[in-house]
Amino acid sequence: MKLFSQNFSNGDVIPGKNAFAVPASEGHITLSQNASPHLAWDQIPPGTKSLALLCHDPDVPSRGDDVNQEGRVVSSTLPRIDFYHWVLLDIPVTQQELAESAFSSGVTPKGKTLASLPTGYRHGINDYSLWFASDAQMSGDYYGYDGPCPPWNDEIVHRYVFTLYALDVASLPVDGALTGQNVRKAIESVNVLAQAELTGLYSLNPTVR
Repeated sequence: MKLFSQNFSNGDVIPGKNAFAVPASEGHITLSQNASPHLAWDQIPPGTKSLALLCHDPDVPSRGDDVNQEGRVVSSTLPRIDFYHWVLLDIPVTQQELAESAFSSGVTPKGKTLASLPTGYRHGINDYSLWFASDAQMSGDYYGYDGPCPPWNDEIVHRYVFTLYALDVASLPVDGALTGQNVRKAIESVNVLAQAELTGLYSLNPTVR
């Protein structure tokens, strides 16, 4: 099974239009188009009953003390944790691609609603729901895709791993909320017939390449 995109190749930089934020001409960052990227796949194995998609950043700082703080840096030696940017379940096996901007177009304060997203799928909530939990202007349930926004003072480039799973179940059973963590556990409990990855890179630190 192969996973690819018209927006970026494996190991390349994700375009700013597919990110939550881009570097600003004044200050550090500004909000971007936040368009969900085009994704397509082929070579789905026989017996596949549904597809599931996760996008996660495994390079998120495990502590936030220095994140986006003037005069500080987020050290490359700091342990890192996962942050989920997209959770999409029950993708029909007859489908071969997801169009750009279909699952996000612009930053939506307090998160996109289920009603605003395409029907025919089961949409999970991404980890911006946790990130903005204490922000009165932004807090809410962030369904669908929301793109990269790594700390502008991070010493490392972040990786964004899109993983497509071919499952032998028509609808993945998940315990609890449809978070990336819960969905990943659920995927581990069923028969995964195949999986494919596409990794993009992104940084908001102008000193990091």
